[in-house]
Amino acid sequence: MAQPEVGGDRLWRQIGSGRGESERQSTIGALRAQVLRYETTIDKIAQGVCFFDGEQRLMLCNRRYAEIYGLAPEDVSVGKTLREIAERRFALGACPAMTPQEYLSWCDRVNLGRVADSWTAELKDGRTILIHHQPLPEGGWVATHEDVTERKLANVQHEEQAEILEMIAVSAPLENVLDRLVRLIESQMIRMHGFVLLLDSDGVRLRHGAAPNLPKAYAEAIDGLRIGSNAGSCGAAALRRETIVVADILTDPLWADCRDLAAPHGLRSCWSTPILSHHGAVLGTFAMYSKEVREPTAAEMRLVDAATRIAGIAIERKQAEDRIHFMANHDALTGLPNRTLLKDRLTQAVLYAQRYDRWATVVFVDLDNFKFINDSLGHNVGDELLKIVAHRMVSCIRATDTVVRLGGDEFVILLFDQPKSADIISATLQKVRAAIAEPIHVDGHDLEVTCSIGLANYPNDGTDADTLLANADAAMYRAKEIGRDNFQFYTPELNTKVHEKFLLQKELRNAIVRSEFVIHYQPQVDLRTGRVFAVEALIRWQHPTMGMISPIKFIPMAEETGLIVPIGDWILLAACRQNKAWQDAGLPPMTICVNVSARQFKEKNWVSRVAGALQESGLDARYLELELTESLIMQDVDQAVATMRELQILGVQLSVDDFGTGYSSLAALKNFPVARLKIDKSFISDILNNESDRAVASAVISLGQKLNLRVIAEGVETDGQVAFLRENNCDEMQGYHFSKPIPACDIEKLLAARQHS
Repeated sequence: MAQPEVGGDRLWRQIGSGRGESERQSTIGALRAQVLRYETTIDKIAQGVCFFDGEQRLMLCNRRYAEIYGLAPEDVSVGKTLREIAERRFALGACPAMTPQEYLSWCDRVNLGRVADSWTAELKDGRTILIHHQPLPEGGWVATHEDVTERKLANVQHEEQAEILEMIAVSAPLENVLDRLVRLIESQMIRMHGFVLLLDSDGVRLRHGAAPNLPKAYAEAIDGLRIGSNAGSCGAAALRRETIVVADILTDPLWADCRDLAAPHGLRSCWSTPILSHHGAVLGTFAMYSKEVREPTAAEMRLVDAATRIAGIAIERKQAEDRIHFMANHDALTGLPNRTLLKDRLTQAVLYAQRYDRWATVVFVDLDNFKFINDSLGHNVGDELLKIVAHRMVSCIRATDTVVRLGGDEFVILLFDQPKSADIISATLQKVRAAIAEPIHVDGHDLEVTCSIGLANYPNDGTDADTLLANADAAMYRAKEIGRDNFQFYTPELNTKVHEKFLLQKELRNAIVRSEFVIHYQPQVDLRTGRVFAVEALIRWQHPTMGMISPIKFIPMAEETGLIVPIGDWILLAACRQNKAWQDAGLPPMTICVNVSARQFKEKNWVSRVAGALQESGLDARYLELELTESLIMQDVDQAVATMRELQILGVQLSVDDFGTGYSSLAALKNFPVARLKIDKSFISDILNNESDRAVASAVISLGQKLNLRVIAEGVETDGQVAFLRENNCDEMQGYHFSKPIPACDIEKLLAARQHS
């Protein structure tokens, strides 16, 4: 900017008139002498300087004064009044946050006071100007104007940084510290938004740390970002461990994988700096976003660098606190919670159980003969074994449960929010026992470890943490006393019930090996012709000492333990073989019906196992019908239909068993590739007396006819039931009215007799 015209005769001609000539000349002379002392030096001063006479007319100013307010040379020519200059400043927007009249009144008060004074003016563009006003001895005044915006921001920054460091020192929540830090940096930059991401414990993903003013949808979309060279500024900064400046998100290849996340929110530039620990490890990233295509200034990067260092201090402090807290509450060897944490969690579990009328279960687990292994093979082997066992126990329980190591080979499992069922608890403990008993290979040694388990339930076995722990411990010692490798309830009655069930499960496993299962067959009859067209294969358990055990007693247990899968495979193959044998013996071809359990149906290779049974037995697929329960199909309709279509391709027939109890929709039913519907026997047993049962049975028969499906009623026992079914055009029946389930040899006799009748 050109220097305004100052000095010389022109200056003095502009000085106000209205005084006596001699007085005016005297004043002019005094002011001239005074001002000329500054004329040659004021342009060298960093502040803006201006001189006004007693009538508030400009006598002299330097370039810096004009630059501060954006004034042109003609705006600050000699003789301009303060009002004229002020009005021009207001027109340019370079003015304090007040009206021109308020500003001039304020200047008048300062000038009339004839005292030195200093004040700050906050301009509308956000700058802060420090003004120092000094009266001149011969009249008039001089003022200096200094842009102290950066100094003020620096002071604010230092004060804010001190407060943030204090937050870190007093262990304020990390999210609060980072939020405050981001807001501080945002306040120092124009139209910029900050984002702190924290490196996850896996070392490959960035998680949300703080983003107070970024669009929430974008912050949520970026949470969990995998670091990489195409994962935006932050992903690349974390990977390369260096600052990444992207001036235009829409064109930079570093944003190839997440450009579409930023674009909808108008984000155009992003500069990201890795947050490093004092050891140089990456802790996260500190990024600034703008909706303008731009690069940072040097001053802006200095701000970001300072913020990044503070963020690193805060994150490291939090990590150190977390490590200390973890060490205080966890076992150093296994990483499991220790006794300190157990008491707290057990207290919480008891309070929850009390409020919601549930059980809280404390389980003591002690490894059998661990001392022998530890002493004979060394502590290193013993320690590795303990870590493996700890991991196996954790894998057997829910996320809400807790495994604790008390010390040595003693563990406690806390089962939280348990239903009041000893069977469910027993199933969990059987799973734990089986997992621990799996062979363990450590340092060239193959080890097999068993355990003794004792448990106590709130509220029956104790109402406080100490009592429950003591009683579970006592039950564990009882388990050791009676031979180890078992579990004992503290309550004797539960022990008896669970022990019986445990023995039955053990016997069930042996039954498969000892071939104790037999199949009985129940005929299915055409209601119109009386012809036996199919038989249903029904399993029975012929125990050597307990005699014939009902399926009602062992099938649910087989489902629970998973034994239903090998048992189901055995039934399928045996039934196919038997049907082929009947055909080879000259009996009329008929269908063999086999029930399918939910566990079987969900097996990935189920279809191939059915095909294998048909191939091994030599039975034509059309003579095999698989009965699927309605509830089984409705668990996952799409998957069920897909599996059924695969079976249909094999040539196998399908039917829906227990129809009417699974609440399937008609829309779903019409898509099932089935040939028959089986009315559940619960609707048949009281069909003559119960109007609702009659309505359901009639509706199912009518539905089957409309969908071109055959309908069979099971559990038919009386002439009245048969008459009702015939009147309603039911196709088929099965039940004691015709025959109870009978051995294969009796089926042959029955069919042979009907052939000759």
